[in-house]
Amino acid sequence: MTPKQYLIFILSGLCADVIKGQGQFPITQNVTVVEGTSANMTCRVDYNDNTSLQWSNPAQQTLFFGDKKALRDHRIELVRASSQELTIRINDISLSDEGQYTCSLFTMPVKTTKAFLTVLGVPGRPEITGFTKPAMEGDIITLTCTTTGSKPAARIQWLRNDKEVQGTTHVNATGKSFTVRSTLQFEVDRWDDGVAYTCSVEHESLPNPYMTTEVLEVHYVPHLEIKHSLIIPQEGQYLKLECVSTGNPIPDLVLWSKDGGELPDIERMIVEGKELTITTLNKTDNGTYRCEASNHLGTSTAEYILFVYAKDFPEPTTDPNALGQHGPDHALIGGVVAVVVFITLCLIIVLGRYLARHKGTYLTHEAKGAEDAPDADTAIINAEGNHMHAEEKKEYFI
Repeated sequence: MTPKQYLIFILSGLCADVIKGQGQFPITQNVTVVEGTSANMTCRVDYNDNTSLQWSNPAQQTLFFGDKKALRDHRIELVRASSQELTIRINDISLSDEGQYTCSLFTMPVKTTKAFLTVLGVPGRPEITGFTKPAMEGDIITLTCTTTGSKPAARIQWLRNDKEVQGTTHVNATGKSFTVRSTLQFEVDRWDDGVAYTCSVEHESLPNPYMTTEVLEVHYVPHLEIKHSLIIPQEGQYLKLECVSTGNPIPDLVLWSKDGGELPDIERMIVEGKELTITTLNKTDNGTYRCEASNHLGTSTAEYILFVYAKDFPEPTTDPNALGQHGPDHALIGGVVAVVVFITLCLIIVLGRYLARHKGTYLTHEAKGAEDAPDADTAIINAEGNHMHAEEKKEYFI
């Protein structure tokens, strides 16, 4: 062997040793699993000269040495053991299993690689507290949604009839897991009656959010409205009035009255539950009709003003029951009259001043030559400048 060939042989051996040494390092991967499931921990080497592989837990306790089980834990089992791979399985994973696991290759020196096992804590199903059934209109209530056992901390979202509303969230650590609470405070009104409030919990361990829903019941005073069957009531027709009530509890009994007293003609004015029917309308039926209803929270009323038109009366374009929409607008008429009177007075004043000025000038011109005149004709002839200013007087009086 020539020196050159010998050098090549030595370099090739060194390269082979380097490659072999690199292949001797164990290879692992980090693992993330959900609490209660199983985790497979795998350790591999590319080259091995029958050297044993070993798995150890975060407490540095040996789990498996090759295919030999070292720790008595029924949850841990062997999946595969060979010269190039050691895979074990940990069943029924708990949060306490989380940590850094070590795979060791017993060469000289021992080579090790770390793999971190992350365990996700599954949040408990949310619970909503704070509901008062029934709630009273005007009450201030605070709803609280709580979920426990999540890791990392779960996220809580509030929905009001599927529309998101903002709550206040608090997170507390309990060991390795978290307890999450979200509160929602608001004043109750009648529009909250029958509204569904939902607490939704989202977490990496859940394929779909956990949801809990409560329906709010609100009691409130009745609200009444009278609906009428005729827009333009006319003599001879029949009219049906319906007292529509909303309230919780819904009032069962409705009382009808006319002009503050009992219905005057029970033969033509028929009451059936919430409805009042007046048959064969006439002018005597004109007046204010009132319905009244109560529940344990209070009493409410509604009114309808009836005006019966003559049978041949042309139908107006608006509902006569709407006050202020029929008859002359007295305010408008009064305004127009006031303007006309004001303009007339102004014209009288201007005309009076004009006539007063012209009459005063006439008397002044006549008086200028009247002091020594025995009669009016002489006074005019003797007036100062009677010949010189005759034309001016003529112009002036035109």
